[in-house]
Amino acid sequence: MNVKKRSGEVEKFDADKINKVLAWACEGISDTSLEEVGINANLSFFDGISSKDVHNTLIESAANLISEEKPQYQYVASRLQSYQLRKEVWGGRNAPKLIDFVKENINAGIYDADILKWYDEREFHKIDEYLKHDRDFSFTYAGIKQLCEKYLVQNRTTKKIYETPQFAYMLIAMTLFKNYTSNRLQYVKRAYNYFSQHKINLPTPIMAGVRTTLKSYASCALFTVDDTLDSIFGNNTAVGLATANRYGIGMNISRIRAVNSPVKGGMVSHTGPIPFLKMFESTVKSCHQNGIRGGSATVNVAWFHHDIEDIMVLKNNAGTDDNRVRKLDYCIGFDRLFYDRAMSNKTVTLFSYHEVPELWNNFGMEGFKELYEAAEKNNKIKFKKVLNARDLLFLFSKERVETGRIYLMNVDHANSHGSWTEQVDTANLCLEVNHPLTAIKDVNDKDGEIGVCILSAVNLLEISEDEMESVCDVIVRMLEELIDHQNYFVPAAENFAKKRRSLGVGVTNLAAWLAKREIKYFDKQAPNKVAALMESISYNLIKASVEVAKEKGKCEKFHLTKFSQGILPIDTYCKNVDEFVTEKLHFDWEALRKEIAQHGMRHSTLTAIMPVESSSVIQSSTNGIEPPRSLISFKRSKAGVISVVVPNIKEHKRHYTIASEMPNNDGYLKVAAAIQKFVDMSMSTNLYYNTANYPNKVPPQTDLVRDILLAYKYGIKNLYYTNTFDGDTQTVLGSATEVKKVEPEAEADNCSSGACTL
Repeated sequence: MNVKKRSGEVEKFDADKINKVLAWACEGISDTSLEEVGINANLSFFDGISSKDVHNTLIESAANLISEEKPQYQYVASRLQSYQLRKEVWGGRNAPKLIDFVKENINAGIYDADILKWYDEREFHKIDEYLKHDRDFSFTYAGIKQLCEKYLVQNRTTKKIYETPQFAYMLIAMTLFKNYTSNRLQYVKRAYNYFSQHKINLPTPIMAGVRTTLKSYASCALFTVDDTLDSIFGNNTAVGLATANRYGIGMNISRIRAVNSPVKGGMVSHTGPIPFLKMFESTVKSCHQNGIRGGSATVNVAWFHHDIEDIMVLKNNAGTDDNRVRKLDYCIGFDRLFYDRAMSNKTVTLFSYHEVPELWNNFGMEGFKELYEAAEKNNKIKFKKVLNARDLLFLFSKERVETGRIYLMNVDHANSHGSWTEQVDTANLCLEVNHPLTAIKDVNDKDGEIGVCILSAVNLLEISEDEMESVCDVIVRMLEELIDHQNYFVPAAENFAKKRRSLGVGVTNLAAWLAKREIKYFDKQAPNKVAALMESISYNLIKASVEVAKEKGKCEKFHLTKFSQGILPIDTYCKNVDEFVTEKLHFDWEALRKEIAQHGMRHSTLTAIMPVESSSVIQSSTNGIEPPRSLISFKRSKAGVISVVVPNIKEHKRHYTIASEMPNNDGYLKVAAAIQKFVDMSMSTNLYYNTANYPNKVPPQTDLVRDILLAYKYGIKNLYYTNTFDGDTQTVLGSATEVKKVEPEAEADNCSSGACTL
């Protein structure tokens, strides 16, 4: 049998070469066998096969052997994949010098040419000493495949990759800390180590863009739309620009008046928000974000909007294209007033913004109930509708479980337990960010405010308590630098970002962290353990922001935060949490409070618990705070299906909490509430239902509503996906679609495709 080499030469097939490569790939990895990989691969060899295809066959052979019994083959496949990547990028075994590599990619138009201005040749040589290229071999197969497909800089048309992981991590660190002076090499080294050792999780825009000429690294943008054509069409243009710049979209259209409401004194009858939602849907779906993912948006609407019944069903499969807008997701804003009416089986009244704008402009704030009840009694308000509150709640829960993608925001909790003093009524694409917003009049409006999410996360499994302060310091400082380094798609986004300097740091790998400690989500000790962990993260992030404020000054709109009043998240959390979180505070919060009073903070917000669906694969991490669906999941990507194994599967498989095996959502919600206690923005909080536990295979309304009310009782601000399982561990149900053994990855038009997903 003949093999065609990369050079074009043809040579005889040499089994010894293959055995040497496989021996190297299996060396030191227990429970693996080069013979098993080789025999499996040999079935696919043929005369005239290229040497590249030989190597690809070996990779695929090793990957196909990954199982619960033999998870270590993920490292064999990863080594083979990394070996091939190096050959393609370097053309050999030894890495080039950093400065030569950077110059080559600058000449190719890949890297930012300013890198050579930021660092001199002496610094390049010093940084070269920090690089640990052997860390490439610490990835799992799923991790290195994810990097190659989505994050390493490449030509998206030809698929040519221009860098290897360690160069990417180092160039990101160098770019982020370019403006530091005497201590910048120390920060470059620390950041690189935290990135490459998977202690800090980088979001998709940073991982894929920082070091290139693309300067759009924020994850999400939040818009609010006013009840004017100028604002509607201005926001539509801004949404299109944001989507093209790789932002996920969260928007509030609740102020668009109701269908058939009068315009110009009744000369015109209004179309209502749905036709405009179709416009926004087309805009969001018109752009593909740098070949990495499609555009996505979540639409926020207050529960008392006159058209809320029609809006709640926009995503379901019933109806026609004329009365459905299915490619957007929807988040309904609720509050205590609504829940009280529903539980008392009383009526509620729906209004249109054009008659009672004060309801929308005070929703979630103190005094809203009085304004609402006054509006109900006001006979001058003609455009209103009365219906049973419980019926509306049941409609919401029905659509939520049937589509999986009707979300919830407890707007009063978001305001009472947030860092802002101004009203917030809008969540971002994945619901972990809440910002005060000012509607733009047009795309060039410099006074409007479009919220911008600057995100990252701490990998809980990889970080020790001794490292927490240093890791939080690096995260805060790198995101701080990002605010000024990146470009903004419209002036209103820059106006928000640079004056408020809002950061959102989350966590990932919580399921593995708990499994390592042999704790299930529903164990009584889980909330206390998690609370102690989150206190450390919250304290150290705030402390880092104060330190940056000492150097650069507090952010321009710091006076519009509760922090400026000496009020911290530990002061405003829902006290019902004390029923199950009895852990005492461990840090000196009073001393920190005095530091804030003296120096202020550089940032308006610091914490947001986002999904970590995509980049968690790189780090062999479980997704965010979520329990895994199985010990090994199968995710579809453009290159096919890859096996994703939970961390430390051999040691801790018995201790993992599998989502479909939880007795109910109570334990998970308590863990989420313990986290929320220390979070100044919000969380992407999912709910899980195993339909095999119900006689008719459908969760009853009573269970769905009970969980919604329980989440409210515990102070949870947002509920994200409703995930259902049919009891078959080989099948995953998501968004009412059955996918046999495969979880949809970040190419689907869902929030895991959105930019706010890390």
